[in-house]
Amino acid sequence: MPALLEGYLSEAEMPNSLLLLSPPPEHNSSLFESDLEHARKALESKDNERFLQAARDADLSFPFAVKSFEPIIGIAISESKTPKLYVLMRRVMTDAGLSTYAAKNHYKRPRPFMVNNQKTCTPDQENILYKVGSFPSGHAAVGWAWSLVLIKLFPEKEKEILKRGHDFGESRVVCNAHWDSDVKMGRVMGQAAVDCLWGNSNFLADWDGVKKEIQQILDSNSK
Repeated sequence: MPALLEGYLSEAEMPNSLLLLSPPPEHNSSLFESDLEHARKALESKDNERFLQAARDADLSFPFAVKSFEPIIGIAISESKTPKLYVLMRRVMTDAGLSTYAAKNHYKRPRPFMVNNQKTCTPDQENILYKVGSFPSGHAAVGWAWSLVLIKLFPEKEKEILKRGHDFGESRVVCNAHWDSDVKMGRVMGQAAVDCLWGNSNFLADWDGVKKEIQQILDSNSK
């Protein structure tokens, strides 16, 4: 994960994915058959634009990583225009992403492209992905965590924001980088991380600043 800012959660506060999640599906299970089917459908898809979107969603560098949420909320998330939200989103990314690593490091689940020998949407990242366990998906955790935070700021756009956060995770299946079950459990960890953040005093202090920053922008835009 590129250029991480320090998250809000201490090691003691971080939700433990190894304790919270059941193990990834066994290879002879119906759940793994479902994973294989999702991967097969993704590989057979002719939707080139969706494949390109998956490649864009794979890039967690800032400010690019949150660009796909901007058309929905109607505000640019940048260091210059929304500095408080910009920092908060980066720190939430750290917490949500790192919450997946206890299980990733324990199970070391092979990724779809390692099983089906097909391309991913990010061939330049495959050498790194080989070394990092597939279960659960850090990208799915991050995308879902971002959406859960943004709906608190833009409740009138909850449906659209949650769909974008959901699709951010689905992009990992489209990309052939994660199994469907990885993505589902990634969302569980994104939710768990955000739940912990609401009990963190530093996050809550920053949250008050973010709310004021966004309200000022909305007030300015309405004039």
